Amino acid sequence: MGRGSETRGAVARRATPQALVRETREELAAAGCESPQVDAELLVAHALGLTRSELSALPCRVLNDGELDAIRRLVERRVQREPLQHILGEWGFRGLVLEVDRRALIPRPETESVVDRCLALLEGSERPRVLDVGTGSGAIALAIADEHRGARVTGIDLSRDALELARENEASTGFDVELREHDLYEGLPAGPWDLVVSNPPYVSPSERDSLQPEVRDWEPPLALYGVDAGAVIARGALDVLREGGALVLEVGDRQAEATAALLGELGYRDVRVTLDLSGRERVVEGRRPLG
Repeated sequence: MGRGSETRGAVARRATPQALVRETREELAAAGCESPQVDAELLVAHALGLTRSELSALPCRVLNDGELDAIRRLVERRVQREPLQHILGEWGFRGLVLEVDRRALIPRPETESVVDRCLALLEGSERPRVLDVGTGSGAIALAIADEHRGARVTGIDLSRDALELARENEASTGFDVELREHDLYEGLPAGPWDLVVSNPPYVSPSERDSLQPEVRDWEPPLALYGVDAGAVIARGALDVLREGGALVLEVGDRQAEATAALLGELGYRDVRVTLDLSGRERVVEGRRPLG
């Protein structure tokens, strides 16, 4: 344990939760964590069995040794740049709380914009058939099942570990989705589908060293690195979408223009690019032509 940890431990022995949040924030900031204040609040709250809002309203009191030890264990994991979501064991995605761990990508806010576009394209369809390619934790599939109760959603993934996690999330949320092991490079499952959606691997392997440790060292490479998965899905979706059915793809930074151009070349109509909440071009969509 480093000098900072020793100092924090000495202070913590007489710390209130609020004081410990301040000490933890400083240690996480020194370790390079991007949101040290939020992380500190969530870690301390989690160790104490509280929500973040309950922590802020907690009366001032000195923590006991068991509570301090529990907090210290969590903070040391975060200092090693283990993702906060993995430490907490769950994370929110739209209205759902999903289990998260190393088996699949952590659901991120930008992917919520993908679900927004899916729901908009499905508006007016009573029982649409939806295919989620590379379902991972099941976040997109389960969010659509939650917010469009008539949708019949199937999620596919090559990773058995990811599918196991998705099934656990299906059970915990109570939404019924079909989950299948399937390699997208062997073609997409036969339709007709009203909508095909995917957050495919889109990070180039050459970018690995530039990634944050939380991503580079903890998220599954199979779901992270890829250069042609989106194009393969776009081509394959033409064979399985109904006429007028929609394709929705999440893309990486500076990839939207090329992806939209590809959809146009393949014959998709109504091609559109949508920004995520941070203003980045994140979602590309199009419809299979009629006739």
